[in-house]
Amino acid sequence: MLSDVEGVLNRDKKLISEINSEEAKQMIKDGVISGGMIPKINNCIDVAKNGVKAVCIIDGRKSHSILFELLSDKGSGTLIRE
Repeated sequence: MLSDVEGVLNRDKKLISEINSEEAKQMIKDGVISGGMIPKINNCIDVAKNGVKAVCIIDGRKSHSILFELLSDKGSGTLIRE
């Protein structure tokens, strides 16, 4: 998912490279994920629950972010798995 955000951020505003659906739901409950990120995360959870192995939230504002996600070990956003 290309977005205008870096990915999922923790309480300290640091990028989280990977989370699972349960962690994401808890982050919503705890208020760590809020506002416009909630529908993005819910969409990712729904997709992961329905057969897609993983979903990435990638910052579309960064040059070559998709290539970096696909071709590097680190990735460029947040990977969300069931």
